[in-house]
Amino acid sequence: MRLIRSSSAMVVLVTLLLLFFYSTLHIETSHSPSPGPEKLLKAPATIQVLNRDVNTQSTAQNNSTVDLHQLKVPNKSRPTPIPRSVSVEFRHAIPQNGAYWNRLLHSSLANLDKKGSFRRDYNWSKCRETNRELLQTNVHDVASYPVVLQDFLQHMNCRSPPLLINQPNKCRDGHNNTFLLMAIKSIPANFERRQAVRETWGREGVYQNGKRIHRVFLLGSSPPDDPDLSALLAFEARHFGDLVQWDFNESLPHLTLKVTMLLRWTPKHCPKVSFVFSGDDDVFVNTPALLRYLQSLEHSKASRLYAGHVINNASPLRDPKSKYYIPKSFYDGPYPAYAGGGGFLISGALLKPLYSVSRVIPLFPMDDVYMGMCCKALGVSPEAHAHFHTFDVKEQDRENLCVHRDLILAHQRSPKQIKTLWKGIHSPLLTC
Repeated sequence: MRLIRSSSAMVVLVTLLLLFFYSTLHIETSHSPSPGPEKLLKAPATIQVLNRDVNTQSTAQNNSTVDLHQLKVPNKSRPTPIPRSVSVEFRHAIPQNGAYWNRLLHSSLANLDKKGSFRRDYNWSKCRETNRELLQTNVHDVASYPVVLQDFLQHMNCRSPPLLINQPNKCRDGHNNTFLLMAIKSIPANFERRQAVRETWGREGVYQNGKRIHRVFLLGSSPPDDPDLSALLAFEARHFGDLVQWDFNESLPHLTLKVTMLLRWTPKHCPKVSFVFSGDDDVFVNTPALLRYLQSLEHSKASRLYAGHVINNASPLRDPKSKYYIPKSFYDGPYPAYAGGGGFLISGALLKPLYSVSRVIPLFPMDDVYMGMCCKALGVSPEAHAHFHTFDVKEQDRENLCVHRDLILAHQRSPKQIKTLWKGIHSPLLTC
């Protein structure tokens, strides 16, 4: 009898152990699925991600840097792409010295080289407070900076502003073959400029050779002291379906944040776009000439295009009265070659790599210079085009229709001038 009882106890014990072992396997399978052999063969990098997750997941929340594989894009479904390298030319072009931005850059590059990581986003609602202490510690004369620049510095690590207005189906109209996205920087109060663009060079539709064009206006929020236009913007967005707005205050330095939001927004909502035109709402664009240029490109150039009016050998302006003033304690060094921000072209294929490398390069208070930095970091040089006039044409040619018929872009024009020029260059009566 004693033997039977001992045997029964052993059976129960073994059964419990087996059940515990099986349940453990089941939990591991349901929470950490392993890729099949064929997936591991096709994508060996997956192994590195899974292995790294085991060691870093518990510490990532408390670290000043975040593993790039762990960071998620806003839809939380795909990891932020890792910039596998930053060009040697870019690294050498930006001096290592005591200026605040230079220190931030080379610290970020060192983290990338050593850990494959970059500084994480601070919580948007607490970002300014976090940065204020950083600035007081690291920039001895920050109190002497212009107020608009101080405001920018307090947002330098704030890269995830909430979306207030979105157009998630902008490029998903059943065709999904957008050739060109017109991404136009505007501000809430500039309705008249936006309407002139809609009626002229920014018209959506199918153009020559079946090339489809879509349009979005990129907006921030009105400053607190300005009238509240949110109800009007909501109506405009519903009526025209072309406003995308983020919750950050409009200012000249914050145009850089607007450009990085474009780099993040477009691959998600226009994933197959061939080209993006980024420009201001006060430029005149000859859309047919722009399309002819894009269609003339060879494939090798089209896939790495960054084109416009190229500014070479530029340096920071040190005059505090200039709206482009950059203090030496903030940035010390030359600017890379860049396309003027009034209007330039970029390949759709470059958008994801540019957004990826922008996660490593600190924001800079001039959006066109910053785009030049990001492109140089990828080893992409700006393509100069003689028909982009971001500093405008000669004074005597500002109303010359024959001049505007052959150029691609001119800056600046009023809404009335834009409509007059557009009608004139398309007139069958024009003889040039």
